[in-house]
Amino acid sequence: MKFKLTALEKKWVLYDVGNSAFTMLVATIFPIYFNYLAGNAGISDVDYLAYWGYAASVCTLLVVVMGPILGAIADTKDFKKRIFMAVLFVGVAGCIALGFFSSWLWFLIAFVLTKTGYAASLIFYDAMLTDITEPERMDTVSSQGFAWGYIGSCIPFIASLGIVLGGDKMGLEMRESMILAFSITAIWWLISAIPLLRSYKQRYYAEVGGRVIHDSFARLGKTFTEISKEKHIFIFLLAFFFYIDGVYTIIDMATAYGQALGLDSTGLLLALLLTQVVAFPSVLLMNRLAKKINPTKVLTVSIVAYLCISIYAYFLDTQVDFWILAVLVGVFQGTVQALSRSYFGKIIPADKAGEFFGLYDICGKGAAVLGTTLVSIMSQLTGKMNVGVSAISVLFVIGLILFRKAVKMNEAAEQHD
Repeated sequence: MKFKLTALEKKWVLYDVGNSAFTMLVATIFPIYFNYLAGNAGISDVDYLAYWGYAASVCTLLVVVMGPILGAIADTKDFKKRIFMAVLFVGVAGCIALGFFSSWLWFLIAFVLTKTGYAASLIFYDAMLTDITEPERMDTVSSQGFAWGYIGSCIPFIASLGIVLGGDKMGLEMRESMILAFSITAIWWLISAIPLLRSYKQRYYAEVGGRVIHDSFARLGKTFTEISKEKHIFIFLLAFFFYIDGVYTIIDMATAYGQALGLDSTGLLLALLLTQVVAFPSVLLMNRLAKKINPTKVLTVSIVAYLCISIYAYFLDTQVDFWILAVLVGVFQGTVQALSRSYFGKIIPADKAGEFFGLYDICGKGAAVLGTTLVSIMSQLTGKMNVGVSAISVLFVIGLILFRKAVKMNEAAEQHD
């Protein structure tokens, strides 16, 4: 029987189409523009890569602090959508503002605030999954979100790419081109959220009195206690922390790495566009495979594939190598993200989705923290960028071992129940 999304599920998926456009900017045009600003300031390629990595790490640290707190507050009745709207507007406004900065330092500061708003919005978006669908539909709905997000993000990206690459012919300066490109993406992002904002209703929530903040912190404390007792959830979060950190490091640092190696900017952008195109059918095919075999087995294979990708990055030297890397990432990227999100959604209490997804999104949605910092430090210590990038392979090894342990513990817990 053919799987059909409900009207609300479609609106939830549509937001993935919008926020994925911002992700594309972060992975492509943002680091190129930052490289342009840093180059004008006389910053070396190694330091440029390191500063970009440090900025990504700061984003994650901010989400680490904010995520659980906002998630706990969002589990209060009618609060999830309100906070989602607030952080969404921070991200959208920041995206537009970024084009107006000509200082590399101010651009980096504004980028941190913008990406933090984006990451925070995903905490509540992911938590909405338990409200808009049922557990048996989560794998497919989650996969549909990432799949359409990949292909849908290509529309504003192609428009932005045309403006950036063809700005000279249109009589636009670099800064003017960036203002237009960033604005197109921000408007696309905002419009995609409107249908969800109009239709979404919070099904699962915690009843509180007049002390929302106090009660939210109290529930958060109980959540940490509960997770410490539910070992299979704790170990999965720990596994996710490591392997998704590696995934997001590759996403965040790919273009910056290619730029630092001196590869052609146009070729880098087109290669990452190819990643999106490849990811669309791949995540849908992998979801079908997960239904026939087992979601955890498909997720395990995808983590192993990323381990191989990180090792391959050490030998990356030419434009062709980068295109091969882009295709490999496209095949497995969406599968890792989609199946991780749905797996977590199925093993947590639905009425505490905000709190639990607040913790979940600490582990990677804001950006990578261990990975980007590791790349930055290793690159500066060794003076070799390929050593820094390939060092993230250790994150996938640790994540893989912990994930398989979490799966076994979860299966044992289900049998016990």
